[in-house]
Amino acid sequence: MQSLYNFDAVEQENLRLLSKIQYPEDLRQLKVEELPQVCDELRQDIVQELSVNPGHLASSLGVAEITVALHYVYNTPEDRIVWDVGHQAYGHKILTGRREQFCTNRKLGGLKPFPSPTESEYDTFACGHASNSISAALGMAVAAKLEGKEDRHVVAVIGDGALSGGLAFEGLNNVSSSPNDLLIILNDNNMSIDRSVGGMKQYLLNLSTNKTYNAIRFKASKWMHSRGMLEDDRRKGLIRLSNALKSAISHQQNIFDGMNIRYFGPFDGHNVKELVRILRQMKEMRGPKLLHLHTQKGHGYAPAEKDVTTWHAPGKFDPETGERIVDKDPNKPQKYQDVFGHTLLELAKQNPKIVGVTPAMPSGCSMNIMMKEMPERTFDVGIAEGHAVTFSGGMAKDGLIPFCNIYSAFAQRAFDNIIHDVALLNLHVVFCFDRAGIVGEDGATHHGAFDLAALRPIPNMTISSPMDEHELRRLMYTAQLPDKGPFVIRYPRGGGVLQDWRCPLEEIKVGTGRKLRDGKEAAVLSIGPIGNDVAEAIDQCTMHNAQLPTTTCVS
Repeated sequence: MQSLYNFDAVEQENLRLLSKIQYPEDLRQLKVEELPQVCDELRQDIVQELSVNPGHLASSLGVAEITVALHYVYNTPEDRIVWDVGHQAYGHKILTGRREQFCTNRKLGGLKPFPSPTESEYDTFACGHASNSISAALGMAVAAKLEGKEDRHVVAVIGDGALSGGLAFEGLNNVSSSPNDLLIILNDNNMSIDRSVGGMKQYLLNLSTNKTYNAIRFKASKWMHSRGMLEDDRRKGLIRLSNALKSAISHQQNIFDGMNIRYFGPFDGHNVKELVRILRQMKEMRGPKLLHLHTQKGHGYAPAEKDVTTWHAPGKFDPETGERIVDKDPNKPQKYQDVFGHTLLELAKQNPKIVGVTPAMPSGCSMNIMMKEMPERTFDVGIAEGHAVTFSGGMAKDGLIPFCNIYSAFAQRAFDNIIHDVALLNLHVVFCFDRAGIVGEDGATHHGAFDLAALRPIPNMTISSPMDEHELRRLMYTAQLPDKGPFVIRYPRGGGVLQDWRCPLEEIKVGTGRKLRDGKEAAVLSIGPIGNDVAEAIDQCTMHNAQLPTTTCVS
């Protein structure tokens, strides 16, 4: 295959500009004309590193120019940049003193997989889950005002589908009513992991703003501000008048302008010199404002541009050819998520009441298998876990059987919905919690460690966890039988333990477990896939003649 990058040449140059940048103050010493090369080198560095140390590739490639422009214009870390969906922030890490340590990203004892204030003062807030940036940034902007730090700027960077999350809308609503100078950057790449869905996605696609109008308004506001003519009451009145005129001319209402959040854009998010110019102009503007940028997920690396879903987190790959290094061992067990996806389709063919619901993760949870054959019975609701649960409850109320698949850590955001909108009504919703338990390199924000403790006190709830793929299939069959009420099936990330995962679909009686071995002197109790480790431990004890008669019950 033809080489996509001349990495030998890159190594000879030793990333000429990037190698000089340890912290953002080094970046600010460069000329604006040099920034495009910095962006190219940043992409090359990310591609080279992630080819051998897998992580989230496409999102970070897509925001290289935004990252460089923000750290070039703003005085970070004194100025606050709040990232949403932290898998965008690899470039941010590299530019903020962690380039030499970036090879340890997502490794035990190394850099955390997502930005964290416990790791760096440049990481202003936790961002392992989506949609929290606007609320957190607004809190910081208000704090700056109350503490008299009027010269501190606060920027929220939201994108990758996160604007569909309910918390983002709650934040926007409060931004419009609280005194603040917050800048919201909307990184609009029409993606989350899979393609973005919903009305907001379509709205952003259709949004048209006249560039000439924006330029005139921009210059006029700067002129008036420099002459002290934009005091608060007058500024708000002018914004309302401007918004009304724009709506009348364009025959459409801008949702952001309608909330008195000044809207600018859309602009090209890959033109770093233009971004610097725009950010410098917006930096001193009073009041809340939103900068809408169009970007391409995976920009600058051809394989990622062509298949952004696969290259969201592609695993190891050859950086020169773009060929992914995939384990093709035919004897390797299927992933639990794939067993779930195939079994869901199998059950849906037998039971016309079954529907599938996922919040923005059809490929991540393998619901895309059913989605491909039965698109009318599968629903990707976007990054909106609370809505996914209540939406499922509504369908269950009128006779359908929703299989609502959410990553365990993300289901935490739907806790109230699970109780109020499903469990108290004893509705027949099957919750399939993928990535339950420890999830390795995805880190603390993604560990599915709390679902058992959180769900146990909830009334009418059946909680289960399969020891292997056969039990996963049988639990899914059991959960869709009549009169089961709310039914939780939690299973881990990654591969199972059986080479042949297919088996007859049979009911497992609720409240039962599996006895692995008879014994009299000791008992080991476990739940779910950890039972395989228990079984292996028993075998090892037996092999070493450690007479340990044990009864193990997996419930």
